[in-house]
Amino acid sequence: MQVKLKRLIVCLAMAGLGSQAVAEDAAQTTDEATEKVERIEVTGSSIKRHNMEGALPLTVISKSDIDSAGITNVDQLMLNLNIGANSNDNLASNAGIVGGEERGNNGASSANLRGQGRDSTLVLLNGRRVATHGIQGRAVDLNSIPFEAIERVEVLRDGASAVYGTDAIGGVINFILKKNYDGVQASTFIDHTQDGGGNIYRFNVLGGTGDLYNDGYNLMASLSYSKAEILRGTDRDFTNTFQPERGLSPDTRGTPFASINNRFSDPDNPASSHYNIIGGGLVDPETGLSQTVLNILALPGQAGCAAGGDGMGVDTGALWNRSNEIFSCAWDYPRASVLQQPVENLNLVSRGSFMLDSGDEAFIEVVGSHVTSNKVFEPNQITPWAIGAEGFYPSTGESYDFIANALADHYGEDQINRGAPIAYRWRCVDCGPREIETTTKAYRFLAGLQGMLFDDEWDYKLGISYASSEAESELGTGYHFTGLLAEGLGSGDINPFLLAGQSQSSAGMAALERASAEGTILFGGKTTMLQVDGLISGSTGWELAGGEVMVAGGFDFRREGYEFQGDRRAANDRPTIYGAPFDDANALDDVSRNIKAVFVEALIPLTYDLELNLAVRHDRYDGFGGTTNPKVSLKYDITDDLMLRAAYSTGFRVPSFNQLYNGVTVLPYTGLDFADPAICPGGQVNPDNPSCAEPLQPSMVFGGKENLGPEESDQANIGLVWSPVDSATFTMDYWEINKEGTIQTLSFDELIDNFELFEDNFIRDGSGNLISVDRRWVNAGERKTSGVEVNAMFNGELYDGRWGLSFNGSYLIEDRKRILPNAEFGDNLVGTHSRGNIPLRWKHTVSFNWSRGDWTHNLIQMFRDSYLDELPPGIASGNTRPDNWNPVVTSYTTYNYSVTYKGLDQLDLTFGIKNLFDRDPPFTAHQNDFSPGAAFDPRVADPRGRAFTLLAKYTF
Repeated sequence: MQVKLKRLIVCLAMAGLGSQAVAEDAAQTTDEATEKVERIEVTGSSIKRHNMEGALPLTVISKSDIDSAGITNVDQLMLNLNIGANSNDNLASNAGIVGGEERGNNGASSANLRGQGRDSTLVLLNGRRVATHGIQGRAVDLNSIPFEAIERVEVLRDGASAVYGTDAIGGVINFILKKNYDGVQASTFIDHTQDGGGNIYRFNVLGGTGDLYNDGYNLMASLSYSKAEILRGTDRDFTNTFQPERGLSPDTRGTPFASINNRFSDPDNPASSHYNIIGGGLVDPETGLSQTVLNILALPGQAGCAAGGDGMGVDTGALWNRSNEIFSCAWDYPRASVLQQPVENLNLVSRGSFMLDSGDEAFIEVVGSHVTSNKVFEPNQITPWAIGAEGFYPSTGESYDFIANALADHYGEDQINRGAPIAYRWRCVDCGPREIETTTKAYRFLAGLQGMLFDDEWDYKLGISYASSEAESELGTGYHFTGLLAEGLGSGDINPFLLAGQSQSSAGMAALERASAEGTILFGGKTTMLQVDGLISGSTGWELAGGEVMVAGGFDFRREGYEFQGDRRAANDRPTIYGAPFDDANALDDVSRNIKAVFVEALIPLTYDLELNLAVRHDRYDGFGGTTNPKVSLKYDITDDLMLRAAYSTGFRVPSFNQLYNGVTVLPYTGLDFADPAICPGGQVNPDNPSCAEPLQPSMVFGGKENLGPEESDQANIGLVWSPVDSATFTMDYWEINKEGTIQTLSFDELIDNFELFEDNFIRDGSGNLISVDRRWVNAGERKTSGVEVNAMFNGELYDGRWGLSFNGSYLIEDRKRILPNAEFGDNLVGTHSRGNIPLRWKHTVSFNWSRGDWTHNLIQMFRDSYLDELPPGIASGNTRPDNWNPVVTSYTTYNYSVTYKGLDQLDLTFGIKNLFDRDPPFTAHQNDFSPGAAFDPRVADPRGRAFTLLAKYTF
């Protein structure tokens, strides 16, 4: 055992961790380890042990390796982590408008390991929990983690429900902060993009006094400030979505120079509220096609779509199954969104540690953060049927004759209703981009006591903590009071028909200013957590062939609270704000639940080569009763060079407060394509069947459901660790996770297609008539995921220096779902586009470093596999086939380089180049309304391009 431990230590010391390298089951620095081997505690176990090799796969990333990789914040760390999901969990991939369940994406970034979901990944700070995000209420906001104060990050690539809590299904990320620091250090970090926009700055001061072991105390504090500047879609050429030859076109006719729209239901009657200039549509004299949405700039003889200003172009309706709209313009609204949200972050960490006369340590720790993020996205699209009929553009407007004459020139005077108002689709660029600023204040107060008992044979820890996260979202530019907006348009003061270079009149700008709703509080929320925990571990004195049996036991009490406030305005004074995603229906008073848990763990060395680890935890949740979750892991030393490890555990995740208590919202179904699926196949209207001839419009019921049950899971892994020589280590681990009763909402189509399984969701009156469809949360189905993770590390001597090479790869084998346990599993989703998480087949990172004297060079390659793109509707239906359409999104490879110099007195410098070859993200034609990114996907690729970094640390 000692031989293998030394080999591992040497390999780590020479190879370095790199940004992704794996230090298998290591939790202390190599310098400490080479001096003496003492009992240490690692993430995933409550028992301290004498060696760093265990049955669980653990990734350890040091802060120095994070810095050398040019990683600026926790968001970037998650994007670079191979076992992290490619999902909508960071500030770059959730930049659009959201509400309801996704409203928490305002200002929050989350961890999502192995694609199991942000609420199935446990985030710890120094081994203990922190409060979840105040608005989201489901997961920890990574922006609240004091990034600069991190000493290392431990990522347990396996569930730990038996140790930390039932929700640690996808894995555990434990951020370990600096402790026992004596001295003063100031550092600054600059991350500048070559093409401009999206620059990041960070400044930190760390100070401490006293040595805990020599002086009996240590007081330390760290204060850091960081700022990520905005990166707009217009800052990068690859975000152009006018690429119809590749299958991509923006799906909007709401343009800065407004499109003309028809209306239905008596549109040619001057007495009708639907009376408008083109009535029910116009017939093209050349093709005979009826056109219901058109833009006069696209008509023959007119200036063309580009004359409407930046971002306007010809609409490729065929990609969206709209082949009859031949005189239509579109606007590149995805390009008008933001690729990196602006974020400012202020973090404070302070800790006081005191050595008592007994030799025990008492400590107090306070962690706080103040995060301001500004979600910025494209301006509102305005239509008079959305803001009210009084918002039709009048015949007295200054552009009216221009519009009417252009229509009459092509379609004929007899087809238009000259003098009737205009129904339009207008992208209000003059309104400004929509902005939602979210301010989050989070803190945790922790007091603890730890030490040794029973002749220093047993360790113990006691702690009490209180944590809170309070967030509030406020409307910025781009939001206007609906009535005032309609008044300005209906009077003709606001003109939606302006060519490039033209501006609103002073009356128009004044009308927009009067209508502005900037400064209105959108919503806010607060989460709290009180935790009391205790742990004792040590030797039983029972000796087996392999050594002494070690045990641990403990308790954990948590009280979790959540509240959500919607519109703060007085109930009798709430004029409508157009497009503002208020969420009043889901307002919650202070709700809470208690979780009580006890757990035990035993480390049993059956023989010198065979070690068994048993753990079991019993949790009792208010409202859900008790659950017992075991974990069994095994480590077998086949030879001195080869180790086999395996583990099995179960998990249990209760619904979030939102999923249980969100208010019930009833919305009408306005489509004319639905019939009763009990008697009409596929729920389709069929004029030939009298029972299915008339479309139904049942109400749709959304919201929380208090009788939701928990998700349950079981998972297993088996792997090998091979160290044939001191300078090489290889690992390979297979894992699989099975979830049952997954909490999800089903689409209307899924409910219809599986009517026999969800017949109870179709609610009927006493006569059997279908009146509503329940689309609230359900415990539906099962999910199976599995994969393989491989790692290798080498080191040696080269040109009077030391080199190290590390490789980390993740291969996803399966990701399948089924709606109910008695249904069939669907297709394997690995390697396909998804509107949530993109399950890439393969990801890897290779890191090479070389050190000589005061210089250290580091080169990292990151690879992300190709995958099948989402099919545009027109291609899926066979309506069109662009010449350069490629159904595969190509792979993405980038390189990062850094060099560190330590030859200056008290000053360390690290210079780096990220995305060394300035590789653009791979092209994707996915639908922008449902997935992030314009012609690229921020869940896979960083849009910032080549960037130059400089880190300077000065020690006083």
